[in-house]
Amino acid sequence: MAEEVEMGNEMWGGRFSGGVDELMERINRSIDIDKRLYKEDIAVSMAHVSMLVRVGLLKREEGVQLEEGLTRVLGEIESGKFGFHDHLEDIHMNVEHRLRELIGPLAGKLHTGRSRNDQVVTDVRLWLRGEIDGLEILLEGLQRVLLLRSREHAGTLMPGYTHLQVAQPVTFGHHLMAYVEMLGRDRERLRDCRVRVNESPLGSGALSGTSFPIDREHTSEILGFGCVMRNSMDGVSSRDFVLEFLSVGLNMSLHLSRLAEELVLWTTEGFGFVKLSEGMTTGSSMMPQKRNPDAAELVRAKPGQLLGCLSSLSVVMKGLPLTYAKDMQEDKKSLFDAVDTLTLSILVMGEMVRGLEVDKVSMRKALDKGYPTATDLADWLVQELDIPFREAHRITGRIVSEAERLGLQLSEMPLELMRETDGRIGEGVYEVLLPERSLDRRTSFGGSSPACVLRAIEEAERRFLRDRGGEEK
Repeated sequence: MAEEVEMGNEMWGGRFSGGVDELMERINRSIDIDKRLYKEDIAVSMAHVSMLVRVGLLKREEGVQLEEGLTRVLGEIESGKFGFHDHLEDIHMNVEHRLRELIGPLAGKLHTGRSRNDQVVTDVRLWLRGEIDGLEILLEGLQRVLLLRSREHAGTLMPGYTHLQVAQPVTFGHHLMAYVEMLGRDRERLRDCRVRVNESPLGSGALSGTSFPIDREHTSEILGFGCVMRNSMDGVSSRDFVLEFLSVGLNMSLHLSRLAEELVLWTTEGFGFVKLSEGMTTGSSMMPQKRNPDAAELVRAKPGQLLGCLSSLSVVMKGLPLTYAKDMQEDKKSLFDAVDTLTLSILVMGEMVRGLEVDKVSMRKALDKGYPTATDLADWLVQELDIPFREAHRITGRIVSEAERLGLQLSEMPLELMRETDGRIGEGVYEVLLPERSLDRRTSFGGSSPACVLRAIEEAERRFLRDRGGEEK
């Protein structure tokens, strides 16, 4: 026990004469969570060593020894040979403790001119920057799958819905392209968020900088940051970059959840539009006939986790006085959970869309319900007969009511019955009453005609896919 007390206090124990209570040790430690920052922590230390040598606070040979020791520590962690110690609290103390075992008292010079306060937030910023880049690549991959399926179904007719009621004819390709655009905005938000993540707080010290002649620009450049944070108190105490990312992530998960909900609906017998691959469904322990869309349902549920992460950290940060407080240690739980959840959700969604089996017949048959070409009839009355739209809307409503009474589609309505409502209607009206004809006429920019969908796909491939000349960096 005496050895554990000494080890537990080796970084800050001079002020204390006794040991740490076991409960205090348990609530204080974060190593189980923050050990995933080991690469970033060692990278930050390497940059710090380089800077200390540059400004003359370390001899060159001391810098070499420290870098070699840190490299050995990195190798041990990556090979699984590193022994993490709970009583050493966090990743920083674990790394420095092992470094001291390897190279002796020189390890103590590693902490010259820095604090764990600026060290940990630098680690988190580095880690999150890499995860943002990874998430953007995953989103591009999902867009790529959606674009492929959109091209395949650019002309596959299906109902578009409002209020979950049949509204107007669209194509399945056009429907999927809506999600391509949503994910494109998610990628823009990620890139914008990354700008504020990519600022270096290293050198802020505990809160007020340091009296050592450090070179913050040098460490910032080595670590690839875009700039150095201008205020040391802000540098160690701000977690708004995490909150911003969690907000962006929540929005992203909402988009994935909407598509997941549609997959759940489309696989029901009431719709029958698609089937998920066997690999992305599950069975029932009691009902042998079942194939359940559990993957989609779970993606649909994930915004709850993301909202929880955002709410949790928001409550942690609310009202915290400057500068650092131990409350901030809780930021990593929310952040890591959010990134893991988003990564899995994107991968699962991509696999579901890739393996989707589309029932074109069921989709087309669904257009025989709900009079989806009623708006086209009203538009025809305006365009061909110069009738004000509100009057055309009223005329169309009467014709739909009569068709419903007779159990007929609009395209099946006899001309004489339509003329009873308005005698000006002629044979040309049938040109717009079939969903296929209706769709071909929707050629406005962003419209749902197959030709428009194909143009939109080409344009989206140029904007979003890196190997198609897009601007993605």
